[in-house]
Amino acid sequence: MNPSRINNWLRVLLGISGLALVLVLFVPMWRIELSAPQYPEGLVMLIYPDKVGGDVEIINGLNHYIGMKTIHKEDFVEFIVLPWIIGAFALLFVLVALAGRRSQVYLLTGSFAFFGGLAMVDFWKWEYDYGHNLDPNAAIVVPGMAYQPPLIGFKQLLNFGAFSVPDLGGWIFIGVGCVLVLVVVLDVWFKKRSASYSQLIKGLAGLFFIGNLQACFPGPEPIRMGKDQCSQCKMTLSNARFGAELVSKKGKVYKFDDISCLQDFMKETGLNNGAVAGTYFIDFAEKHGLFPDLECHFLQSEAIRGPMGGDIAAFSSPDSATAYAKKLGGTLLKWESVKVQ
Repeated sequence: MNPSRINNWLRVLLGISGLALVLVLFVPMWRIELSAPQYPEGLVMLIYPDKVGGDVEIINGLNHYIGMKTIHKEDFVEFIVLPWIIGAFALLFVLVALAGRRSQVYLLTGSFAFFGGLAMVDFWKWEYDYGHNLDPNAAIVVPGMAYQPPLIGFKQLLNFGAFSVPDLGGWIFIGVGCVLVLVVVLDVWFKKRSASYSQLIKGLAGLFFIGNLQACFPGPEPIRMGKDQCSQCKMTLSNARFGAELVSKKGKVYKFDDISCLQDFMKETGLNNGAVAGTYFIDFAEKHGLFPDLECHFLQSEAIRGPMGGDIAAFSSPDSATAYAKKLGGTLLKWESVKVQ
């Protein structure tokens, strides 16, 4: 192998990454979700490389009341230059992959990392400007209050909860950056060794893309007793024999200290109608991990009292559910019966 060139498998990874960047031009890169009692299904703003989408008009109406500027595509020079920059990087990835020169790979890695950091700084400055430069004559003015959404993660803004995360395009961008780092690390590591490493690279590449594929599917989070708050009653979760969790198809996780709270939440928000990716329950008997709804067996009994007065407990084993039914009395149910109560 030419000492100035990288391994062919690494070149393939770079080429695939360049093609993946083309997809970023057509899908949302970032999403900001807003939830409040008056909007139980939430509002979402989608940020594409060349425009904003989602519930922008409704969000602009809310912004008007608190003095924030309304959001329009024409106000952002980024929407003009960003598609060209992403397209240029996509082309560079393919050209560098074809050339395979190590020096070009390192230069591309540094340029891509610099651009990613610069983009996040620009995004933060945009949020800061919109959250701090408020109209003093707005209908709602809270002295000293700023409404800046979080750069990433969750933040409470008065009665609105703001949740900011990358969307598909953003995750592709992050994944491509990880591929670049992987390529550089492997090249530096194995350049010092003359042994063939094609099989190792194929294995690592497979694990990387499988991991990113799995990350696209929302799943449950561990429930932290004494720390997490119930999404319905707002009480701190404290009883390790109860507890439930709902994951929406948007990937948002809601935690509950009682199955009755989960039932009420689903009725009030309408998340029972095709918007749920999964519901999970703590085993009442002994296994206090989270189990999917279809694997659970439920017992409804007057002898059961959850933290919020619920009378239903979940079991991961049918034998445990039957044993407790004989002991406490009551009715054994499946999830389909529980969720419609």
